[in-house]
Amino acid sequence: MRSDLAQAAVRDLELRAAANRHRLMLLALATVAIALVVDVVHIDWRAGVDFHTYFAAAEVLVPTQWAQPFLSPPPVAWLTAPFLPLPYKVALAVWAFILFSALALAFAWAGVGRGLGRWIAVFGALSTWWVMLAVDVGQIVPVVAAGSVVGWRLLRDKRDVAAGLVLATILLKPNTAILVPLALLLAGRRRAVAAWLGAAALVLIAAELTVSPSGIASYTAELLGPLPTGADSLTLHGALGATGTFALLLRVLIIAAGLATSYRFRRSPAATVPIAILGSMLIAPYLHAADLCLLSAAGWMVWQERPSLPWRVPIAAAWVLACPFLYLANLSLPLYRWPLLELALLLALVIAAWWPLTAWADSRRRAPA
Repeated sequence: MRSDLAQAAVRDLELRAAANRHRLMLLALATVAIALVVDVVHIDWRAGVDFHTYFAAAEVLVPTQWAQPFLSPPPVAWLTAPFLPLPYKVALAVWAFILFSALALAFAWAGVGRGLGRWIAVFGALSTWWVMLAVDVGQIVPVVAAGSVVGWRLLRDKRDVAAGLVLATILLKPNTAILVPLALLLAGRRRAVAAWLGAAALVLIAAELTVSPSGIASYTAELLGPLPTGADSLTLHGALGATGTFALLLRVLIIAAGLATSYRFRRSPAATVPIAILGSMLIAPYLHAADLCLLSAAGWMVWQERPSLPWRVPIAAAWVLACPFLYLANLSLPLYRWPLLELALLLALVIAAWWPLTAWADSRRRAPA
């Protein structure tokens, strides 16, 4: 009799705990959904600063003008060219819709969990202020983030050739995820790397035909020139004041740790993608605020790969910290502090790979998928 009562009491406690978790998940989902609405409402659709540059570059892609200097990689202008027949404001609106939809659909399709946890990750990753900034100015980086997310899922499904082709979106903004192909090579996904290299070769050939060798030389010289004010806020220099030899050593250490960990994760190659993205962002000499879309993508991937509470709680906290409520109230982190979060997440992944004791943390209570 007492045993039956005890079992009933335990079941009652378990049901109450499950109900409380369900309520918390609903509250979290409602919070990030509201944040996403606030983001959309506050978009200034008249901006499109970066899209205007892409649009202008696309306008000169005509047979009589073979060499056209352009700060973004040539494929960005190619993608913008189909919008030329449209009035500029209409083209900007369509472009912005495509950017946001691409990232939203990538998060929604590529998730491996079920239930509310899956949608909290989707809305949480989308509701950060930098996603809407990217859409607002027409930055191409949401497409890069979307390609990384879809490529990650294809790698999980062992569809390596398709993954390599999709990951070619990295070429639209190489500084945000350039270590991904090398990490995949060390992880043993040679077919994915071969597909990526094939796509990259075609893009390079087309780029040379578009801008000519002299145009590529001018582009390279422009990249090596002085950076505009604020371009290093999201770099090691902006976050840590690292310059010269110190900055070089930090970059070498980050690359070595990231690639070694990628080799360590060769039995689970998809796990190397967020590591390579974080490493790429940390070693980049310059980044736009909108490039933090790749941080959203990396955090989302870790959310999928590591469904335990010790991993998910900090990621959710970072999404809250980046929500529009705090950003509009000037209570979010300043730009130069976000690289510290990138570094913290990268260190956590490296430690989890190399320190066996961390397996204990993942064996603890797991969050609802």
